[in-house]
Amino acid sequence: MTDATMALMDYLGKFGLRLDSDFVRDGVRLLIQSLIEAEVTQRIGAKPYERSAERVTQRNGYRERAYDTRVGELTLQVPKLREGSYFPSFLEPRRKAEKALLAVVQSAYIEGVSTRKVDRLLQAMGLTGIDKSEVSRICKELDEAVQAFRERPLQGEYPYVWLDATYLKVRQNHHIVSMAVVIAIGVRETGDREVLGFAVGASEEESFWMEFLRSLVRRGLRGVALVISDAHEGLKAALMQVLSGATWQRCRVHCMRNILAHVTQADKAMVAAALRTIFAQRHRTAAGTQLEVVATTMASRWPKAAELLRGAEEDVLAYMAFPMEHWTRVYSTNPLERLNKEIKRRTDVVGIFPDVASVERLVGAILIDAHAEWQVDRRYFSQESMHKLNANEQQLEAPAALRLEPIR
Repeated sequence: MTDATMALMDYLGKFGLRLDSDFVRDGVRLLIQSLIEAEVTQRIGAKPYERSAERVTQRNGYRERAYDTRVGELTLQVPKLREGSYFPSFLEPRRKAEKALLAVVQSAYIEGVSTRKVDRLLQAMGLTGIDKSEVSRICKELDEAVQAFRERPLQGEYPYVWLDATYLKVRQNHHIVSMAVVIAIGVRETGDREVLGFAVGASEEESFWMEFLRSLVRRGLRGVALVISDAHEGLKAALMQVLSGATWQRCRVHCMRNILAHVTQADKAMVAAALRTIFAQRHRTAAGTQLEVVATTMASRWPKAAELLRGAEEDVLAYMAFPMEHWTRVYSTNPLERLNKEIKRRTDVVGIFPDVASVERLVGAILIDAHAEWQVDRRYFSQESMHKLNANEQQLEAPAALRLEPIR
């Protein structure tokens, strides 16, 4: 054994290699990178440049991914695929969110707001006791990660931005209150989707939205061509002042719900089918003509619904000024709604949060995980379609009727 060890040391010395931390770190990185390549080769069914009948897709470049190990942080190259997505199985994409969920439950337990449901959850997780020092350590680690994520600079331009809010119950001053969690996601000029930021506040009033939007601008948000959201008055007023150069798209789904609320239950399906004919048109002019036809038909039986439809024309059809390839994803807040559902799925386990910090910790960790997965997933919009958007920037200067107008 001694002879073998000495021989190895002589071999390393011959090539000027030393067993220092950099050598070990590079060795671990090369090993993990080899595992990634082997895993993605199995997923694709072929090696790089190999012709194979088993091939199901092709590689499409790489994305960098930081990976924490005992020898330090490693920068890995994660392959992208032309069809589908790939994420290394050993990187645990949901690790932060699971830690945050555990930390929130433990914090609630320590603060004396636990319930039998929380106790059952702890038992299901295999926990038999609560270690306050461990809770403090986990919370500090997560808080630092969330803070860094919320303050990171935004690089490049973001032609599309979605904004929405969800509400969570939080304990404050011995009372349980409902607090708004506002979230922004965007698509860069490259077609990649990102979580831009989030904030927690008492309500969706104008000042809260304005501060949130200004924080995004301070971090580098620019190049916004279209903002997609619901018709909340506070949000619209804030957009008018902070992102006044952008076009506003009113969420089509929310708009239809508002209109159908003024239609009798027995006729909702029929009216909804008529409304969908508006959005089936291939260009803005035809959609406007069809909208007027539908509104005229509705006016005799449902005048309020017809009035709302006519008033929403410019806002709900704004997306038609943009590339058709993007329409199905920019006419509503559905892309953000799916993220909100994931947040609700996690937060429903907690029920009532012990404080605002625990809300930020859990929601922030969920968003970090979603953002990380989007970075290794396929592009949200193809580069070809984004080139169409960039090439027609001057044409996308929407007419006055389509732009955000001051609220009077």
